Amino acid sequence: MQVVTLITTPTETNLDAALVDSLRNAWGGGDVNWLAIDEAAEFAIPAVPDNQWDVWADLQNGCVDLVIQPLEGRRKRMLLADMDSTMIRQECIDELAAEAGVGAHVAGITARAMNGDLDFEAALIERVGLLKDLPEAMIEKVLDERITYTPGGYELVSTMKAHGAYAALVSGGFTAFTARVAAALGFDENRANTLLAAEGKLTGDVGRPILGKAAKVDALQDITGRLGLSPRDVLAVGDGANDLGMLDLAGTGVALHAKPAVQARCEMRINHGDLTALLFLQGYARDEFVT
Repeated sequence: MQVVTLITTPTETNLDAALVDSLRNAWGGGDVNWLAIDEAAEFAIPAVPDNQWDVWADLQNGCVDLVIQPLEGRRKRMLLADMDSTMIRQECIDELAAEAGVGAHVAGITARAMNGDLDFEAALIERVGLLKDLPEAMIEKVLDERITYTPGGYELVSTMKAHGAYAALVSGGFTAFTARVAAALGFDENRANTLLAAEGKLTGDVGRPILGKAAKVDALQDITGRLGLSPRDVLAVGDGANDLGMLDLAGTGVALHAKPAVQARCEMRINHGDLTALLFLQGYARDEFVT
């Protein structure tokens, strides 16, 4: 048995009941369950329909996300989340680069690396090199003035933890940022790269080994092994090419507002909902969210 979930932008809440009923009838679905009125609904179907992606494309034009997944086992026991452009709205290295006066150059490299057009580790080393001699104090300035949280992140982490899940933040970014983000959102642990500094300034280098695509897979396997869980028990979320390994391995891998090359590889794509969409995908209703 499969479950169809339809989710729209939470600021608009314009999910049309007639559209949901029409799709349910066309696919021979069961009763509609509204997880949030005018925002998220679900219904069960016996099998994945042949026209899933044609319907998905049509719904995208109306700012509606469509996900079809097995009904059994969709509520997960672990959250593994990327940070940059996922749990926060920015790429930390781009914000540091803006303070260093090389923002546009670094942002261009970041965009290509996140779409998989450049080797992640080489691109990271190149970008960090451009931060050489930036005062270390700029990290706190960027955290205070430039970093904003993606809506729904606190609810996602808190609700899953309230139901016994473990939450890990694993980033190709930097520990100076993941430490604060993880603490603010309630993650149980965080892993990232370390920006090296000496005498109050960044050295232009990053600690080794570099945490990239393979390291995120390693983190998933390490943490699930430690907790006695399986990759099937994990909901992973990310947006960049370096997230693809963990998204592929996790029981539920969600591409959230992801780069085109990442979306092309992922069955579960959220382009209009915020992070609370990941709760709807697990069958949580809005009135069950921990806020």
